[in-house]
Amino acid sequence: MSRIHLLSPRLANQIAAGEVVERPASVVKELLENSLDAGATQLDIDVEQGGVRCIKIRDNGSGIQKDDLSLALSRHATSKIVTLDDLEAVCTLGFRGEALASISSVSRLHLTSQAEGEMAAWRVEAEGKDMVTSVKPASHPQGTTIEARDLFFNTPARRKFLRTEKTEFNHLEEVVKRLALSRYDVGFRLNHNGKQVYDLRPVADQLHAEHRLGTLLGRKFIENALTIDVEAAGLRLWGWIGLPTFSRSQADLQYFFVNGRVVRDKLVAHAVRQAYRDVLYNGRHPTFVLYLELDPATVDVNVHPTKHEVRFRDGRLVHDFLFSRIHKVLADVRPESGASGSAENPIQQGEPQISEQENLGLGQPSQGRDLSWMTSRATNNPSPSDVSGQLGAVSQMANYARDFDMSHVDPETGEIKAPSSPDQVSAESSAPTEYRVRVAEPLPSHSMTPPLGYAVAQIHGIYILSETDNGMIIVDMHAAHERIVYERMKTAFYSKDVASQPLLVPINVAISQAEADLVEDHVAVFGQFGFVLERSGLESVMVREVPIILINGDIESLVRDVISDLAVNGATDLLQARANELMATMACHGAVRANRKLTIAEMNSLLRDMEVTERSGQCNHGRPTWTQLSMSDLDKLFLRGR
Repeated sequence: MSRIHLLSPRLANQIAAGEVVERPASVVKELLENSLDAGATQLDIDVEQGGVRCIKIRDNGSGIQKDDLSLALSRHATSKIVTLDDLEAVCTLGFRGEALASISSVSRLHLTSQAEGEMAAWRVEAEGKDMVTSVKPASHPQGTTIEARDLFFNTPARRKFLRTEKTEFNHLEEVVKRLALSRYDVGFRLNHNGKQVYDLRPVADQLHAEHRLGTLLGRKFIENALTIDVEAAGLRLWGWIGLPTFSRSQADLQYFFVNGRVVRDKLVAHAVRQAYRDVLYNGRHPTFVLYLELDPATVDVNVHPTKHEVRFRDGRLVHDFLFSRIHKVLADVRPESGASGSAENPIQQGEPQISEQENLGLGQPSQGRDLSWMTSRATNNPSPSDVSGQLGAVSQMANYARDFDMSHVDPETGEIKAPSSPDQVSAESSAPTEYRVRVAEPLPSHSMTPPLGYAVAQIHGIYILSETDNGMIIVDMHAAHERIVYERMKTAFYSKDVASQPLLVPINVAISQAEADLVEDHVAVFGQFGFVLERSGLESVMVREVPIILINGDIESLVRDVISDLAVNGATDLLQARANELMATMACHGAVRANRKLTIAEMNSLLRDMEVTERSGQCNHGRPTWTQLSMSDLDKLFLRGR
């Protein structure tokens, strides 16, 4: 081994480039972020051969002073932070001062800029192994143009790892897409090999913002999305979340921004996945474009070389805020008053009105930047055999379901029974959880038809056909009734203390010392669901009581899974998930079966209950419960008006 020596500036920058510059998309990301930090409102990106041959980015930002041009290509040179206090509350996308130096060390880079207030432009480039810079006069309007040619021309080993032109451009296009979603007030123009790919103009209202979303993500997303804008505890969440019926086979349509910076965070992913758990089909992924705004001092962006990850000072607060707000928006999705969806979107099942923060008990609207146009609109599937032993707890569930009036449900089959007399039909109760069968009385001509209309027929003993003012609705009666029963069971179960049962022989669980310490710190989390745990040794805990509903489950495995979830995410919902799985199975067995003939009164009763039940658009397993065909859709089917 040779003696210790200093690395040459070029070699040091090339080593740094190994972290910052992975492919052409990395170069575009770093350069665009610099342009946005410079206050640019228009960005033009021209690339050749997927960005390997040439990347040229032009902006109309504040530009760079002549005396600073040479310094701009030096390592650790930046205008964005000065002291440690600046690093603890970063408000810019870039701050390390490594991007330009790293890019210039692995490409032929030319930078031309005219600073604001200056009359002349200047061009700088770095050459040689010592990266000596030369500054020359140039012609250029206010702003900066950076051109990087022949990426990795002097590091052939790195160039060998690049993929095909199409693959590299797809990665580059995704970077532009993310930044375009992060800044609606900035225009983006992308050309590849002389062909225009995007020409996005700056927008300042919701209509044009949704047009940009449709251009980048497809019109289907915006047609099947709910908007959200809520604020609490110094956090603000706004954006779009896809309906559960608009899910994907992979997590490729998920964008999350923290103070304008796109991130991929495990805590965020866990919170969103938890919010969708009850309504998403097994194996599917939700879609969303969400923006979280919070005090920059409460989030650390200096935890990853490419700044894709962040660390929250109070991760539990952020997790609970994201989960609770998204969960509520999804729960509030019900058929719209007077109309259910539209001709262009027959699957969309209404938009909850949640634009006013006071309706959510979240205080006053945000006083931050003007986003008044951003107004809000408002999984597992266990098999019966897997839980056959656990269904012995059904009798215990009766204690939690005392508030239900099940007089209209067959005690053996769980099917809806017809009313025994007209008096019984007209009787109304003040109990919110009572199950009632209502007869659809003819309404005056000026009255509005209910959102799901009035039943007219039953098809093959499976589907209910309902007529609305705008067309017709088809309902899967088993799926719909399954959701209604499930939501009522959950309401009854969680509205009172969860009953637990002492174990005759306590279960000793051997775990690590760190995990045992974690259990001691989260005893209350287990206690909320009827678990009583005590530390029995340095590396073990004792389970003394378990909730009745989980008495026949694998307690030791469940405890280990909960501990693991707490260690990774700082929070857990596994106990609630396991209880919900059992109640979902019970609801599935208790829901009205296919081929059960229903009367018009029973069908209308089911429709009215769907209109007031949370998450009634999906069954317990995430399948849709109803869809609509408008008169326009029907006319198209039969070519009417042509």
